[in-house]
Amino acid sequence: MIGRGGIVVIGDSLVDRDVEGRADRLCPDAPAPVLDELETTSRPGGAALAAAIASAEGAAVTLVTAIGADPAGDDLRRMLSECDVAVVDLGLAGPTPEKIRLRSGGRVLLRLDRGGPPPAVGSVACWRPRSGDAPGAVLVSDYGRGITAEASVRDLVVELGVPVVWDPHPRGACPVPGTRVVTPNRSELPGSPITAGLSEVSAAAGNALLEWGARGIAVTLGAGGALLVDGDGPPLAVPTPAVDGGDTCGAGDCFAAVVTRCLSGGALASEAVIEGVRAASAFVASGGAGAWIPLRGSPAQACQVSGGAGHDRPMPLQRFSEGAPDARGGAAVAHAGHGRQTVVATGGCFDILHAGHLHLLEAAGALGDRLVVLVNSDSSIRRLKGPDRPVVAEADRVAMLEALACVDAVVVFDDDTPAPALRRLRPDVFVKGGDYSGRPLPEAAVLASWGGQAVVVPYLAGRSTTGLLRRVAAEQTPSG
Repeated sequence: MIGRGGIVVIGDSLVDRDVEGRADRLCPDAPAPVLDELETTSRPGGAALAAAIASAEGAAVTLVTAIGADPAGDDLRRMLSECDVAVVDLGLAGPTPEKIRLRSGGRVLLRLDRGGPPPAVGSVACWRPRSGDAPGAVLVSDYGRGITAEASVRDLVVELGVPVVWDPHPRGACPVPGTRVVTPNRSELPGSPITAGLSEVSAAAGNALLEWGARGIAVTLGAGGALLVDGDGPPLAVPTPAVDGGDTCGAGDCFAAVVTRCLSGGALASEAVIEGVRAASAFVASGGAGAWIPLRGSPAQACQVSGGAGHDRPMPLQRFSEGAPDARGGAAVAHAGHGRQTVVATGGCFDILHAGHLHLLEAAGALGDRLVVLVNSDSSIRRLKGPDRPVVAEADRVAMLEALACVDAVVVFDDDTPAPALRRLRPDVFVKGGDYSGRPLPEAAVLASWGGQAVVVPYLAGRSTTGLLRRVAAEQTPSG
């Protein structure tokens, strides 16, 4: 039984095994290490891992996949049962694929793949959810072994009529038209080289939206988080929370599973992607897929995430931290003497510095190597907000911003918009808070003139200088 808000996961499943051993000598007949096996652990892999993660997240999960009639297939069925995942087995005319990592001291020495070329799979035409038991969302987890190209499977995805998340593979099928969110990594996005910056990734994602007929594309960027291109508004850049080391194996499956879980509960795509980045970062920090050992007992939580897609507090972010340059150096400080680095700019009044400002600045700093803050001058703020503003004078606002570790330079501008300052600075990325989501950014055309990219970052709701001033005024007004 799927149940309201449940998830159907469709895709290629396999068995992942980690062989941990000691490698302290070389083979006598070849220059290769000898691995003395100490321990072997197994877990669901591919679409099966995504299904297990979604189940650990609390969703009722049905996995539509193909499993071979062999010992590896028996292992996989048992693990999925322990993870409380219902299985619709299409049948696999060949062995269950296995990926075996040979490891020593926490490092992978070699990966051995078993299963050979993808064999034929059966049809799903005979299975449909029971009447009144439709899922809340579908996750298609493509590992390039043929299930997503099966006509009956593609028909099922469309027929269910619910939000679809499609995690693609270079050797897999194209997403079905109308897919809510496609989740390629940078190398899986057509036309995006592995070294592409945000502007190139955004352009490639826009082209892929048209090519695939998708509604949104969330490109995962490893330690760079994710970039959501969704409709006509500016891209949403979601930096990663700080992660110290960890195993990235399975992080993409975790991201896609959590995005699907959020969509099944009615979240917006932007909310789902923010939550997916948080979850995938926690998953990596906790050891990744290698830390999940379901055969040892009850299913473990794949990742620790909050219960909903909303945000009440800033998340700690990775950031570039270098000796703060002179505040008035502007473009010269941002670009000179540091090689070719990604320069990020953001702007605003920053009148009364609060948690919302800090969240914006840390998120912006996480998107590049150097962060330049463009600050409205006192006269500019008076023109925009009236004679009672700013509350904090220009010199003090600059000093507060300079004191932040994530800020590399502060530039004061007298214009009503930061556009002239941006033309002088020519940053690679310009960042606005997520309260601009769904609206064109006036700075976008300015950035595009030299190949830069304007983005929004997640918005910390309920924090604003205007709101703080209104609250103070209300508290000072005597009651009648």
